[in-house]
Amino acid sequence: MFNRILSLLTTLTDRISRRLVNKLILLFTTIIILVVGLLTVISYQMLERESVNHSMASTTNNLKLINQKLEDYLAGIEQLSLPQIHYEEILQAIMNEESDYASKMYLEDYLRELFYSRNDLESIYLYLIDQQKYYAITREAYNVTVRASYQEGIPDQPWYKQAMESRHNQSYQSFIVPGAKSGYVMNEEPSFMGYHRVLRSLVTRDPKAVISFYIKPTVKDQILKDVPFENGEHLLYLDPNNVPFHADDPAFLNQAGQSPWLARLGEDLLMKPLTWTGKSGDKYLIVYNIEAGGGWKLVKPIPYSNIYAAAKATRNLGYLIGLIFLLISLILVALFSNKITSPLKDLSLQMRRFSEGTFDAEIPVKGRDEIAYLSRHFNRMVRRTNDLINERYKMKLVEKNAILKALEAEINPHFLYNALQAISTKALKSGDDEVADMVDALALTLRYCISGKDIVNAREELKHIERYLALQKARFGSRLQVTVEWEEALKELQIPKLSIQSLVENSIKHGLEKMSSGISLRIHAELGDTHAVISVRDNGPGISPDRMEQIQTSFRQEWEEQEGENIGLKNLYTRLKLLYGEEAELSVQSDEHGTEMRMMIPRGGSSHV
Repeated sequence: MFNRILSLLTTLTDRISRRLVNKLILLFTTIIILVVGLLTVISYQMLERESVNHSMASTTNNLKLINQKLEDYLAGIEQLSLPQIHYEEILQAIMNEESDYASKMYLEDYLRELFYSRNDLESIYLYLIDQQKYYAITREAYNVTVRASYQEGIPDQPWYKQAMESRHNQSYQSFIVPGAKSGYVMNEEPSFMGYHRVLRSLVTRDPKAVISFYIKPTVKDQILKDVPFENGEHLLYLDPNNVPFHADDPAFLNQAGQSPWLARLGEDLLMKPLTWTGKSGDKYLIVYNIEAGGGWKLVKPIPYSNIYAAAKATRNLGYLIGLIFLLISLILVALFSNKITSPLKDLSLQMRRFSEGTFDAEIPVKGRDEIAYLSRHFNRMVRRTNDLINERYKMKLVEKNAILKALEAEINPHFLYNALQAISTKALKSGDDEVADMVDALALTLRYCISGKDIVNAREELKHIERYLALQKARFGSRLQVTVEWEEALKELQIPKLSIQSLVENSIKHGLEKMSSGISLRIHAELGDTHAVISVRDNGPGISPDRMEQIQTSFRQEWEEQEGENIGLKNLYTRLKLLYGEEAELSVQSDEHGTEMRMMIPRGGSSHV
């Protein structure tokens, strides 16, 4: 099954990759998907980070304000429990309560005054330690009643021991902890908090009584309602010992109480948020505030799913927008790709026709882009091919005619060379040595010219120049003076055959033949850093500017267009370019003092220099 799927995918990929338009669509689609996907992922990560930072900052500030209000509330309870003015009278009444009726009434009036001073108290208990007796004031039905009773076991209560051991003579008791009891006989146990204050003798510091306030959760709930809540979030209110005094969800409180992060609260003085993963796998951001004075903690665990909700919504919206953008882009890419590849398709069709033998397969050219450039050159190639076919056909006809004429002539350069040798032999027999030397020079010159080599050593070329100049001196006599400055080491230099002769011949033709007096020729060779330079200079009348322009123009013309008297130099210029490339050069410089022609052959490469 897997092999079949792989085969189908391979076939589909092969079909898609056959056409250039499909490749372009696939390329642009991949780029768009990568760009949109990458931007969405990056924006989502940035939104996640920003959401976490915003949630931490806003929640931290909110918890700080709420915790301050709770601290002020607890400070008010603490202030209520400690008599500021009548402390001595209250202690005196406590000590004389058992024997003095007025003291009993004083204590009852004091409790009524405290109870009526606030509306968030469920009850107030005043435990007399020495008498093991307590006074209690609470609201029963519609009446506020003060009762007195004896109670054993109060000193064994945890809150009592904690208050006695506290250096502040106070303790807080939470009633949301399972199994929490006040120790007093009550119709109904309190639902929020108990605050206990030890009253001691000012003289002996012995404990005389413990006053307990049992507080309703109304004020606490009124304060905590200012904490913004969303589904899944929780709120805990803990004392300095991490005893909970408020929990919105008992099940969550039980789960959090078994985790180690509660013990870590307060370790960081900056109160940086913590991260905790619950048993259900939900990940929470624990944001908290610790009150500076009493150490009470207000903790708000926030699920990361709530924090990331806005980021996920934005991400999903980004995916939707990206999908719409992708669909629109696919349509545009398909249209533009077809527009781009349509000329290439036409060009490919005409090239296939051309390869099958249709040599008039030209294509219409539109625009000025690269495809139009290819189309123009393809059309030029088609026309050039047709021209070459026609030329080739004509050349075949000319070649046949030339073969016939050659067969008819039965003469070749070797026949002419042999004939010259016979004439030389006849002159020697007649005693005419000068004629014999001239015929020998002409024969060797002809033999050198018809040799098959195109590149020769400078030594061979110089010997040929000697024979050539011997013939020219026989013609011009003492009017022609030649100086050769050629080092022995440079005679192995390889140069084009008949190249020096072309330069010397040009000097004789444009210098010596146009003067009645003689001229001097200087043949010089030197080896530079990049070129071997061979120059021929004469002291003739020079070349006129118009004639110089004609020579330079002839160098730039095609060989087929060449006419007139510059064929020798044009031939040499063309041979230099063909043999040594564009770095080879032939230059002509002339003034009223003479003319210098310089042939420059590049060192290295195919030049063998």
